[in-house]
Amino acid sequence: MRNKRYMAIDQFGQTHHDLVHPRKDLLALFNRKHADKMYVTGKDGKDYHIGYVIAGQWLSVFEVVPMRKPA
Repeated sequence: MRNKRYMAIDQFGQTHHDLVHPRKDLLALFNRKHADKMYVTGKDGKDYHIGYVIAGQWLSVFEVVPMRKPA
């Protein structure tokens, strides 16, 4: 089975691709050791973890999945 892949988009629109372990890979990219989790509250009132704040950058993380659909 294929490993999951992720991408991150910061608050300025810059993208970071091909992340296997998003937190670990982003910390290495920014040469940091600490990341705060970033949350958003959904319409259902629950909080959802959507990314990280690292070195003053807000990074929303997305799972990349193939667009493959049956014909």
